[in-house]
This record gives sequence, C-alpha cells and structure tokens, in this order.
Amino acid sequence: MNTLTFTLSLSFALSSVLTIANFWLAQTTPDTEKLSPYECGFDPLGSARLPFSIRFFLVAILFLLFDLEIALLLPLPWAIQLQSPLTTLTWTTIILALLTLGLIYEWTQGGLEWAE
Repeated sequence: MNTLTFTLSLSFALSSVLTIANFWLAQTTPDTEKLSPYECGFDPLGSARLPFSIRFFLVAILFLLFDLEIALLLPLPWAIQLQSPLTTLTWTTIILALLTLGLIYEWTQGGLEWAE
C-alpha cells in the first residue's frame, strides 16, 4: 500500500470515528438556558437587531485587501531569481502603487476614521 492510499484511508477512518463519537456522546436534549438567546445570564436591555455601521464592514474589507497583498507579495524573493526579474519588480510595483492609491483615497474620504 503506497503512502497516499494509507494517508487517505487513515484520515477517512479517523474522521469517521470522530464523527460517530460526536453523535454518540453529544447532548441531544438541551436545557432552557441553552435555548435562550442570551447564555450570559443577563436579560436583554435592548433590541438584538441593531444595525452594524458600514464603517465596520469597510475596515474588514480593507483588512482583507491588505491581507491579500501579503499573499500576493509572499513569493517575491523567489520570483526575483527568475530569468527576467525586471518584469517581476514591475508587477510588484504596480500592485503596491494601486494599493497605496486606494489607501490614500480611503484616507482622504474619511473611511478610516472610526468615530464620527
């Protein structure tokens, strides 16, 4: 039996055993505290349906964008060793310039200021 088949069968067997153990050991009759919307023990003071500020989503999207920047620039040290490092550096500069321009635009529009 080769290594790939062994690894796949072992992971399938382990996943199956853990799933069956979860169904067998899980509590299937929750009590009233678990069924209540607030498990912390406090009664709700206001509505739970308050809308989020759009700034929260904007900051989250900006975080994801700059996290993607890191993922795009991570292979840069290896890419410089290719036949044409000038092309790699050009694309890297273009990516960084676009992200910098986007950050400057958001900053000037006031999208990064949390308090109004």
